[in-house]
Parts: sequence; C-alpha cells; structure tokens
Amino acid sequence: MTSLMLEEAVSAADCVALQLSNDAERYAALGHHLRSAPFHNAVTVARGSSDHASGYLAYLIMARMGRLVTSLPMSLLTLYKAPLQAAGTLAVSISQSGQSPDVVEPMRYFRAGGATTVALVNDIDSPLAHEAEWALPLRAGKEHSVAATKSFITSLTAGARLVAEWQQDDELKAGLAALPDALRQAAHTDWSAALGVLAPARNIMVVGRGISFPIALEAALKFKETSALQAEAFSGAEIKHGPMALIDDGYPLLIFATRGPTQAGLVALADEMRGRGARVLLAAPTDVPSRDLDLPVASCPDLDPIVAINAFYVMAAHLAKARGLDPDKPRHLNKVTKTH
Repeated sequence: MTSLMLEEAVSAADCVALQLSNDAERYAALGHHLRSAPFHNAVTVARGSSDHASGYLAYLIMARMGRLVTSLPMSLLTLYKAPLQAAGTLAVSISQSGQSPDVVEPMRYFRAGGATTVALVNDIDSPLAHEAEWALPLRAGKEHSVAATKSFITSLTAGARLVAEWQQDDELKAGLAALPDALRQAAHTDWSAALGVLAPARNIMVVGRGISFPIALEAALKFKETSALQAEAFSGAEIKHGPMALIDDGYPLLIFATRGPTQAGLVALADEMRGRGARVLLAAPTDVPSRDLDLPVASCPDLDPIVAINAFYVMAAHLAKARGLDPDKPRHLNKVTKTH
C-alpha cells in the first residue's frame, strides 16, 4: 500500500538533484559574503521539522566554522519584544511554507538590525523569502502529505550546501554531488524488521548524539504525527540522567548510530540497554556487527544523517499503515501552521 508520504519520501532524491543543479552562483556568492563578514555568532529561526533541520545546520557551522549557533525562542521578539543585538549576526531561517508570522517577524527584525539574513525556503514567493536578504529555494516542489519528508531532506541539503560554500570544502561539495544516488539507495533500504517491534508499541525513545541528534528529534516527531506513537528523543549522553528510569522489559529504543566520534558510544549504549531488557533497534552502518537495521551512508560522514532519515521515512510510512492509520492525514494537524 502506498501513500503520499511514501511517494514524497522516495522522490526526495530527485528533489535534491534538482536543488543541486540550480542556484550554484547564488550559493557561491553567499559563501563569499560569509567568508568576508566578521560573524561571531549565528541564530536559527524555525519551527517543527524545520527546527530539526536547523539543528543539523548548527552542528555543521559550529563544528566546521567555529561559530556559536543559537536556536531562537521566537517569542523573545514576537511577544516579549526583547532588545536583541542583531549586528554582526548571521540569522538563518528554514521553512517549508514561509508563512508563519513568528518566523517572518524575527527575520524582519534581524535584517533591520544589521544582521545577514538567509532564508532556506520551499516557497520562494513567501513572506519569509521577501524579508530575507538571501533567499534560496529548497526546490522540493509542492508537498501534499502533512508530514514533511522531501522538504526536510532538501532543507538538510541546503544547509550543507551553505556550509560547503562558506568553508570551501571540496570533500563536502563532492559528497553533496553524490547525494542523490545515496538517497535513492536509502529509499530502498529494508527496515521491515522494525515493524514487528513498533506496530504494537505504545511509546518509544529515539536516540542520537552529535550530528545525528537532529534526526532523532525528527524521527520522534514523525512517530507522533503519523503513527500516534508517544515518542521522545534524547541524546545518548542524556539517557542515564533520568530517562533510563523508564526502561523496562520490552521498552523500544531506536538508536541512530551514524559514523563519527559519537558512534562507538551509541553502539555501547545499545548493548547496555539490551542488557536492561529494552527492545533495541540499533540503526548503524553495515560494518557494525550488532546492528538491527542497516543504516545507509553518504560519501561524506557529515551527510550521513540526510540519507539515514530517508530510510526512516519509508519505514515510518509503512508503520502508520501497519497501525491502521493514514500517514497523510494525521489527527488535528494541517500542512501549514501559523503561530505568533
């Protein structure tokens, strides 16, 4: 059985290919501007899945460019009217619709205050795109399923493109060029082993760390949206600071152990949680013997979260059906949410 969510997740590779074949001069110009400007810090402005994409971008900027990045609590500007200093700041907003007032208003504020403002937005004619100094289209096309998939993946890709041009990193650029093929393989990765564990589940912890933590947050959101499954995301470093008290026999955990310095700790955590009776689904690359799910990889480790989430989306679409739900029509949700 198919769904719009599944179809759109599978189409993400083509959307990324379209994005990568466009706007090269604009990204290059933005990269040159960022290298020339005396930025000391950056701020991201986003909600929901777009905020998770912003978290991925923040890891790339902090790890590669050495700038501190803060996720803006939008109410500081929209409700509290806080006198935030904008000059010398890079403000990046990520959005599918570009419509929500509490995303648009902060970008207007930062631009008026002298910040460099960047919008990575699917609707390039949206209010958000008009407010930003630099507006770059995600090129995901119209997304019909309420649950964002291809727009999230193109958001991650756009963030990585921004950093690749800023840093002038040839390895990251080459990895981006190869990303569509990696995504096509990811969309056909077999995660059916997860369905038997999750179809009857009532709750789940989703675990990542470092650059994989934003996709743990995104996966937890999708579990809630599409499968009405109570899901919480935690960093692997936080499990022992309270959440472990929830673990009992059969408690499900999905752990994203992408490549990099956090992987060994996450694999060890999976082994420990199995010993405590948890039903662990360790998603890891094929060179990790204890894995439960094959985690696809990109040609560059920093891009692994992008292909990992695509494998998850395909499974999540099937999981919703297995739980008797329609992933395209989550309860109480609309495609565009406007908050103030």
